[in-house]
Amino acid sequence: MKFDKKQLRQKRHARSRFYLSGNAQRPRLAVFRSLKHIYAQIIDDEEGKTLVTASSLDKEIRSDVNGGNKTGAKTIGQRIAKKALDKGITTVVFDKGGYKYHGRIKELAEGARDGGLKF
Repeated sequence: MKFDKKQLRQKRHARSRFYLSGNAQRPRLAVFRSLKHIYAQIIDDEEGKTLVTASSLDKEIRSDVNGGNKTGAKTIGQRIAKKALDKGITTVVFDKGGYKYHGRIKELAEGARDGGLKF
């Protein structure tokens, strides 16, 4: 059986999601990246609700941020951290979505840490 890259990433993500879960005290910071953009959500899995979102497609920053590079990813990390702190969320569980902790994913996590979130 032959898998493509997307299917392999989804398998890795499903494997890690078996152990990762967010709750009200420590919601899950989930990351998705495409070739041009990067998306981050803070999710309470017990309630099944998304608490905070940030992406390179947000209207306020779309023209300023390129989600396809590390600088843009770091900006999105800082943005989601600011939104989370405004809602009273200080600690999260980081869900890298089946991606390697490298490049844009790493920069988003560092941006979120710089913004004040604790993993």
